Amino acid sequence: MNIVILSRNANLYSTDRLVEEGESRGHYMEVIDPLKCDIIIEKEKPTIFYKDRYLDYVDAIIPRIGTSVTFFGCAVVRQFEMMNVFTSVTSDAIIRSRDKLRSFQRLSKAGIGMPKTVFTNYSRDIEKVLAHVGGTPVIIKLLEGTQGLGVVLAETKNAAESVLEAFNGLQARALIQEYIGEAKGADLRALVVDGHVVGAMKRQGKEGEFRSNLHRGGSAEIIKLTEAEIKVAMKASRALKLPVCGVDMLQSSRGPLLLEVNSTPGLEGIEGATGKNIARSIITYIERNRR
Repeated sequence: MNIVILSRNANLYSTDRLVEEGESRGHYMEVIDPLKCDIIIEKEKPTIFYKDRYLDYVDAIIPRIGTSVTFFGCAVVRQFEMMNVFTSVTSDAIIRSRDKLRSFQRLSKAGIGMPKTVFTNYSRDIEKVLAHVGGTPVIIKLLEGTQGLGVVLAETKNAAESVLEAFNGLQARALIQEYIGEAKGADLRALVVDGHVVGAMKRQGKEGEFRSNLHRGGSAEIIKLTEAEIKVAMKASRALKLPVCGVDMLQSSRGPLLLEVNSTPGLEGIEGATGKNIARSIITYIERNRR
C-alpha cells in the first residue's frame, strides 16, 4: 500500500518508527507535512495538492497532528476521507478528543469513572466551585493544554482563586478537578490499537512534581493492567471512536479513574518501557481494515 504519515517532522521517533515498520512490511511510506497541503474542493472531485503533485495515489493515512495545528491538520484528514482514503483516526475523532470538556461529557455518559470535574463560567464564588470537587487541593487544567502544560496544582483556596483569575484574565477556559492524593504523582498510559490494549506503562513524576509526563522529566516502567483498567481503556476508545489512542488513568481507592484520551500518542516512551512493537501493531491494523 501507499501509506502517508501526516507529520510536520519526519525525524520524530514516532514518525520514524512507523516508516520503519511500514517499509519492513513492504509498504511505500511517505511523510507529508499537512500544513504544506493545498485542499482543492470541487464537485465530486475532492483532491489534495502537495508541493508538485496531486495525492491521488494514497491508500491510507496515519495522522500525527499536533495540538497547535488541529484546525488545518484535521481539514487535511477530512479531505482524505472525502477521497475515500482509509485513516487510522478520523478527523472528527481527533477534534472530539482535543476538546477536554466535550470528551469528559461523552466519557461520563459512557459510565467511565473519572476525577470529579467542574467547568464553570468565571465565578467569584470560589468556595462553591471548590466544594463541588471536595475542596482543596485541586487540579486546574486549561481546556487545550497538552504534555502537562496548562495544568496547575492549587493547594489552597487562595491559590485556586489566583490561578482562576489569571486564566480568566487571559480569556482561557479551564476545568477544576479533584486531586487524587493516593496516586502519588503517578499515572497509567494504555495504548489501544483496534480495540485492544497492546501495551501499558506506569509513569511516575520526578520528586516534588505532581505531573507524570515524560516530557517533564518523569520515568516509565512496564505494568500489567488489571481487568478494570483494561476495561476503562477499551471503553474510552469506543466512546470517543478512537481505534488508535493513548488512555491515561489514575489508580485510586475507588478504582481506575480516567484522566485523558490522546488521539496522537507518542510511541517512544511506551515502546521503551514495554519493549513492545507498537508501531507494527498500528501498521497491521491498517492492513486489516484497508483491505
